Amino acid sequence: MKIEQNISLAEYTTLGLGGEARWFCVAKSIADIKEALQYAKDNNLGIHVLGGGSNTIFPDKGMECLVIKIELLGVSFTDVDEQVLVTAGAGENWDDLVKICVDKGLAGMECLSGIPGLVGATPVQNVGAYGQEVSQTIAVVKAVEIATGEEVKFINTNCEFNYRTSRFKTRDLGKYIITEVNFGLNKNGEPVIKYPELKNAVMAKLGDKPLGAGVAALQLIRDTVLELRAKKSMVIKAGDPNARSVGSFFTNPIVSEADWEILKQRWQDDKGAGAIPIYPADGKMKISAAWLVEHAGWEKGYAENGVGISSNHALALVNTNGSTEKLLALAAKIEKSVFDKFGIKLEREPYVAGD
Repeated sequence: MKIEQNISLAEYTTLGLGGEARWFCVAKSIADIKEALQYAKDNNLGIHVLGGGSNTIFPDKGMECLVIKIELLGVSFTDVDEQVLVTAGAGENWDDLVKICVDKGLAGMECLSGIPGLVGATPVQNVGAYGQEVSQTIAVVKAVEIATGEEVKFINTNCEFNYRTSRFKTRDLGKYIITEVNFGLNKNGEPVIKYPELKNAVMAKLGDKPLGAGVAALQLIRDTVLELRAKKSMVIKAGDPNARSVGSFFTNPIVSEADWEILKQRWQDDKGAGAIPIYPADGKMKISAAWLVEHAGWEKGYAENGVGISSNHALALVNTNGSTEKLLALAAKIEKSVFDKFGIKLEREPYVAGD
């Protein structure tokens, strides 16, 4: 394993922002990770773990620490009763894994097609889209503890999954380096479509035909999700300026029914037109963050200081020729507008390194 110095981090992120890493290495094995951790310890360096760079925002000044780029590969399949246990290295491309599983007729992650990034990041964020989350299929997460170099594992119930979060993003942030994730998927599974937009798009293709199960049904779901994401520039596509983003910058707020009633009354008092898009969420209400952003006065395609809002999706902040400072300043303005108008504090989805 080679330790390099003064490596541009912008090249390793989908936003294309960030300064240089003072120290940088690529880890392709658990042994590499342990060697990097020992190097950092011997030289009194901080650690930052980098996956696919699709959910990370680096500061303009760079990182005065050792950045470890995770590239642990390998995918295997083991039959376990009515399921298949899919084992994937943390450095595997997420969408490539989804495609492989769909091609094998394994159900459980087809709605997560097209999401950029690596396998190792999915449990951290509890990645989800179109009615599915990885917490529904993750069986085990394996990791290396940064402080000790010890190899550990977490079963699903110990990961403390919640909406777009887990223990790895909250109380254990910066404590572990994920090396492998095991998923339990259903053989010849029948897709379950919960998200209205996806369901309508699939039904429009099927007409009177049943969806069925197996490879054909899963492929139909995958193709439809990719089409929907592409319309919103939520897939990485060369030459698309809207793709220079971290995807959704804000999570959909989840509020109590009492707070929902207050928000609804506030909107009516303001003589707002149309209903506020909401979705039930375990006894609470999930509100569309994109709707809040647009109805707080921010239009798709808005631009300032080399950054802006995607012309295809109100939640995607894009970099055209700006800086991290300018991007975060725009995010702060949007957050303030939404709070002033609706009394709701937006939560940021990407990880802002150096905060």
